Amino acid sequence: MNLLLLEAADFTAADRVVLGGRRLTHMQDIHRVAVGDSLRVGVLGGAMGSATVTRLAPDEAELVVDLTQPPPPKLPLTLILAVPRPKMLRRIFQTVATLGVARLVLVNSYRVEKSFWQTPFLAPEAIRENLVLGLEQARDTVLPEVIIEKRFKPFVEDRLPALVEGTQGLVGHPGPYPACPRGVEGPVTLAIGPEGGWIPYEVDLLAKAGLAPVQLGDRILRVETAVTALVSRLF
Repeated sequence: MNLLLLEAADFTAADRVVLGGRRLTHMQDIHRVAVGDSLRVGVLGGAMGSATVTRLAPDEAELVVDLTQPPPPKLPLTLILAVPRPKMLRRIFQTVATLGVARLVLVNSYRVEKSFWQTPFLAPEAIRENLVLGLEQARDTVLPEVIIEKRFKPFVEDRLPALVEGTQGLVGHPGPYPACPRGVEGPVTLAIGPEGGWIPYEVDLLAKAGLAPVQLGDRILRVETAVTALVSRLF
């Protein structure tokens, strides 16, 4: 981890925390900390700064923190994603958090298998765990907002137009469409389908909601690759 994320329960005083578990193990095995060492830290949902180790024990460490820096700004992006295969999902949560996506909406699609919705990686605690790992990698403290929409048509017709309003709406899909724009300014709503792509009906419905189809070329990308490629191209 590139940032040690702290939570409210870690604080024993306004400027002092006690840590154990995974974070202590990382401090010991990776950073090989000693009393007096300094680490980069941040409070989940809050400021960042540094912390000095004041006490080390086998099962816990005490640190004095100095939080003076704001977290990096989020990308002005709402990412709409058809639920991918479970083994890919945890990596995508981490990638979305690392890239700084502000909002992630997981939706159903014709080509999303029903079993994908049963994965334990969609449990709230699993989503949070993987988002935190992404924040630690990127040195960020603010969790992306995650929304789950299991019914495609009601979401696109009833709720998507409000999300798209005031943004540049795009849907990534292979085909005879304009190339995805580069270096856009202002907020974007981007929809990325499953590895088999959106079906024509879904593309049409997304377009009616204000999302213009764009493409990245002839190659068909894995979802996790498409997320990184499209977000990087846009911002």
